[in-house]
Amino acid sequence: MAEKETYKRAKDIYDTLLKTMGKAIVGQQEVIEQILIAIVTGNHALLEGFPGLGKTMMVRTLSECLDLGFNRVQCTPDLMPSDITGTYVIEEEAKTGKKVFRFQQGPVFSNILLADEINRATPKTQSALLEAMQEKQVTVGGQTFPLEAPFFVLATQNPIEMEGTYPLPEAQVDRFLLKLLVKYPQFEEERRIVDIYAAEGSPKINKVLSKEKILEMGTLARKIPMSNDLRDYVLRVVAATRPSKDNKIALEHLDYGASPRASIGLVLASKARALLYGNNYVSKKDIEAVAMPVMRHRLILNFESEREGMSTDQVIEEILKEVK
Repeated sequence: MAEKETYKRAKDIYDTLLKTMGKAIVGQQEVIEQILIAIVTGNHALLEGFPGLGKTMMVRTLSECLDLGFNRVQCTPDLMPSDITGTYVIEEEAKTGKKVFRFQQGPVFSNILLADEINRATPKTQSALLEAMQEKQVTVGGQTFPLEAPFFVLATQNPIEMEGTYPLPEAQVDRFLLKLLVKYPQFEEERRIVDIYAAEGSPKINKVLSKEKILEMGTLARKIPMSNDLRDYVLRVVAATRPSKDNKIALEHLDYGASPRASIGLVLASKARALLYGNNYVSKKDIEAVAMPVMRHRLILNFESEREGMSTDQVIEEILKEVK
């Protein structure tokens, strides 16, 4: 009974977060859910959408709900790696007058780092986040500084075809557990957005979740059991994205498929979703709900499919229908 109560509390926390964020963010429930999945699993998320759709507002509102350190970096072409990681500065000791080097931490030293419009930064600056995202540490001047847990990068980007952007390197994109697509709101949702921000202004957001509770939920999510059949289903879905004579859909549409990192991510994200819904087991529905955000940025379309305007989401949808 105690275990059931634990999972029920996780769902209550999720419902409270949605309700609290709903004061400032109208709609976008699926995107919010997927951001929380990334946070519960201790991973990173990339939000893509056109300017003005509330990507930055969503992340900022979430940071206000969570009792975590938050920093924002506005990515621009002249942003330097040291502007993110930090740098050594020369200081004079008050007592001795001796000059010493002291490390001044950059904005990456927080629990949540919002890298706003990450694809406007140059590849050199984008790659400065690689070590932090993968190793949860930063190395500057030959010295390594660990980052405090939990640590997540929530990055936003404009679609690549827009002017003044730099495509993220494949190694960088692969570090994000999820890629989320932020779409235009429905008519009624947009009416509510106008009512809130044109009349009431930004609503006050209360803290809902502590750092300790987030880490506890992350531990709990990893313990959720997954049947061997569903684990093998995940492996078959990921394997079906790799072009070969046995994988006709992938062979027809893709140049490259997903790596084992996608398999790990799909299992973790499925477990986190099950937890948020108050379940102590993973269902096929959980896997299908996270399949696109986990894999859409890990597949590379071939030239013919790109020319026809096909998306990786369409390929994933076909694979999910095909794999039993």
